Formats: sequence, C-alpha cells, structure tokens
Amino acid sequence: MPEHAMIALAAIAAVGVGCQWFAWWLKLPAILLLLLTGILLGPVTGFVQPDALFGDLLFPFVSLGVAVVLFEGSLRLEFHQIRELAGVVRNLVTVGVLVNWLVIAGAARLLLDIPGGLALLFGGIVVVTGPTVITPLLRTMRPTADIANILRWEGIIIDPLGAVLALLVFEYLVSEQQGGTVLLLARLLLIGGTAGFAVAHLLGVLLRRHLLPGYLVTVATLALVLGVFTASHALPRESVLLAVTVT
Repeated sequence: MPEHAMIALAAIAAVGVGCQWFAWWLKLPAILLLLLTGILLGPVTGFVQPDALFGDLLFPFVSLGVAVVLFEGSLRLEFHQIRELAGVVRNLVTVGVLVNWLVIAGAARLLLDIPGGLALLFGGIVVVTGPTVITPLLRTMRPTADIANILRWEGIIIDPLGAVLALLVFEYLVSEQQGGTVLLLARLLLIGGTAGFAVAHLLGVLLRRHLLPGYLVTVATLALVLGVFTASHALPRESVLLAVTVT
C-alpha cells in the first residue's frame, strides 16, 4: 500500500505538469485537460482513489489547498489595476451574482425538475467561477489588460461570496426563523473581515519592521494564512474563506 501511494502521488504530480504543458502546446485552457485526466484516473480507471490514498487527511489537504489558492490569487490583485473599473467588478460580484444565481436556479428547476429550495441552493453553489478556472482561461485567451484585470478580480472575490451565498440559502431552507439568516450573514462578514484585516496588519508590521529574516518571509506568510484557515474549528468555515481572501 505505501508503495502504491508513492507511485500515485508521483503520478499525480507528473500528470498534472504534463497536462498543463500539453494544454499550453495546444493553446487550450489547462483546466480542461486536468479535469478530463482526473476523471480518467479517478472514477473511470480507479488508478487514483483519493479516499484510500489520503484517508482522513483528504478533506484537510483540499481545504488547505483552497486557502493557498485564494491567498495566492489575492496577492496578484492590485487596486491600481481597476481604479477606473471598480464599478464593473462591483456589479459583477453583486448584480451579476444575483442574476446568475436566479438563472441557474430557474434552469435547474425547469430542466431538471429540482425542487425550488434545492434549485436555489444548487444555483448558489455553482455561481462561483474562482481563480482555478479564470486564470487558465486568461493565459489561453490573452484578453486586453482591462478585461483580464476585471475577470481576475471577479474570480478571486466571488469565491468566498459564493460560499457565503450557498450557506445563507441552506440556512434559510433549514431554519424556521428567517431572521437567523440575516444574523448569520452579518456574523460571517464581521468575523471574516475582522480576522482577515487583523492577520494582514500583523503580517504588514512584521515585514515593515524587518522582524522576520528574508528566508523566513515566505514560510511565515504561508503559516499565517494556514493558521487563519485552520481557525475554522472555532469560526464559521465560510467566514474563514473570506478572511483568507482579505488577508
């Protein structure tokens, strides 16, 4: 079993790099080949079985990976990139999310005959784009700088917002007191925003005052981000996604 695990892990790394190189050579978004290969190696052939390979560590690995992706994507965002386009980004992550959510929920209700409540929940889950989808598309499509910046900001911001939306819909469906949903939203935004700003301020102080040696900056930054995310045992998990993005 350990030998198979080593082979599977090495194969995942090699195939992942190979898919991205092949996608670059074909001028296709890497996410397409990665998804297809993952389906073939997992459900189709059974060569990679995540549950057997990682066991109880599967969910923590995936969760920490999400934190790293969101943080790394947020680092690439600079306000000067959208100074004149902030209204477009704001509309995409507010009105755009609302429209997409309702359209997807309506399509799921009419085409798949899903009950209304579950259709709304489904729409809230799939409304997210995210950096893992947007970034490969931008590399392949090479849009203008303004469009690329808008999509990059939208892809990062909408990840935690989509998670919050899905949670709120779920809370609304299972809760008998609708006021609890509003309180949950305020709690998520307050906790996530406060935790994110606090950690970002701490990191800024450490860097500005040179309290960390150069060789520890990257590791310490990653440790802080993972520390914020693992606080999810005491905080609502969706607020931690927001905290990581704000950081």
